[in-house]
Amino acid sequence: MLSPSLPASGRTAGRGRACSSPALPAGGARPPLSRGAAAMATGRGRLKTFAARTGECSETVNAGIKSLYLTPPVKPKPRVRFESMPSEMLLKIFSYLDAVSLLAVGCVNKRFHELANDNGIWLKLYSSSLHPKWTVWKMKSKQTETVSLGCAALNDKKPGYWKKEYIFKQTSAFKTRVMRLVKFLDPYTGLPCKNKEAMKVSGLSWIIVLKDKNGKEHVVEKPNLSFKDTSVTVLWHGTDWPCLDILSTLKLFGVTPLLPDQSIPPNKNGPRRFSLIAEYHLANLTENSVVVGADELVQLFSLSPGLLVGIWKGKNEIAFVMANLHYNQLLERSILGSATIQYSPPPNKPLLDDIDSEYGLHDYSLHLDLHGRNCMYLCGSFKCLFCRKRDIENGYLRLRVVNLKDNRKHLPIIGTLGICWETDVFKGNVKDCFVMDLTLLDETGKPFWCFSAPVHMELSTKSSGLYDYMGHIYTADYADSEGKVCVEFVWLEETKEYIIVSLVLYVSTKKVNSWYGTNY
Repeated sequence: MLSPSLPASGRTAGRGRACSSPALPAGGARPPLSRGAAAMATGRGRLKTFAARTGECSETVNAGIKSLYLTPPVKPKPRVRFESMPSEMLLKIFSYLDAVSLLAVGCVNKRFHELANDNGIWLKLYSSSLHPKWTVWKMKSKQTETVSLGCAALNDKKPGYWKKEYIFKQTSAFKTRVMRLVKFLDPYTGLPCKNKEAMKVSGLSWIIVLKDKNGKEHVVEKPNLSFKDTSVTVLWHGTDWPCLDILSTLKLFGVTPLLPDQSIPPNKNGPRRFSLIAEYHLANLTENSVVVGADELVQLFSLSPGLLVGIWKGKNEIAFVMANLHYNQLLERSILGSATIQYSPPPNKPLLDDIDSEYGLHDYSLHLDLHGRNCMYLCGSFKCLFCRKRDIENGYLRLRVVNLKDNRKHLPIIGTLGICWETDVFKGNVKDCFVMDLTLLDETGKPFWCFSAPVHMELSTKSSGLYDYMGHIYTADYADSEGKVCVEFVWLEETKEYIIVSLVLYVSTKKVNSWYGTNY
């Protein structure tokens, strides 16, 4: 409320515009104001300041709006998609790739596949693989000849021709390099002695492919390997196995890089070559296979040749799969086959002998290993095995290795027989079974009959009948299309060990006749 000493015009001016002011008295001195008048004067000053700032802000906003609508918008730079680039530019980029990367690019889409098959790129790779790097400085005339030959080769060949030629050349060189290592034989076993080195050079690994009844495939890789003198044991385990009820087949493959490079480790996502080693039928596994043994957690089932499947007890689920691979022609079977056809070894050419009346019946050599994957129970070699003609019966030659009555040749077993297994969580040992690696050589030292397979033991009802060994007798038998093996053990309770008191091989006469060209 204004002071009553102010004139009426002052009150009106106080409620009017801020720009009007009351008249000053004579002398130019403003009279003193009361508290209310001083507050009103302060409000007027603030109102002036606010009005000025409001005008300034309005001009700034108007200028921004004008610039927003009158200035042309800046267009964003268009994104260049790799797929939309011209073919000539893509070919130029692809020409800097190596063979493995070029094969991977060809799997992107149809257009990339056609461009990646360009003969010009692959002819360049093919030529560089023929000539070492130090020959780049050769004479210009030779380079001209190479260019002219390349132009003729490009015009005459279909797309992808030089790609196939390059892959074939590299594959042939790879096989030759690996097979050269296999030629070195161990005089002790008659088998290749550089298997590990050859596997490392080739980048070889093994996988299994489980196929269900709907045709869906489940690939299991990254196995654990256990090397022995004459075999390798491959173990796959995991937690994501498919249900056993829906599985129909199991295929074992040897896998190698399509274009191996020793300077870098093999890449499982790169192009690879598959070689079928064996195929097994899993339908009604528990009914159609041989029970090898069991412990508290798993039960073992055997499938020929050399496969062992562990099933969880009380569940119809796979715990692990174990394959026993003999070294005889293992690299050939793992590399030289295809994804659908197994490697077929060349037929043996028999050398006829008209002088020896018992040709093919004598001078056999045996190398025998008994192990449980992680531990060795027996490793022995036996020479000069033979069979008389009168001992040929029921289509088999009998080769007696250990005689029951000759205790000088009886063989003690080291440790308690059993097969060790493991998964991601559990480990175990199934007793009264083992893996038998048998290598039978002919009189020239060439592998004649070889296998690696799990064998189970059974308690015999007959007593030992030996005065030297008093204990229970166990038998272990193995049979395939080429022969049979019969082993007898005696368990000595006092020393807690097994003794092999009898070991007999029965070799098929069909095998002998086809090998030696005889007619037994």
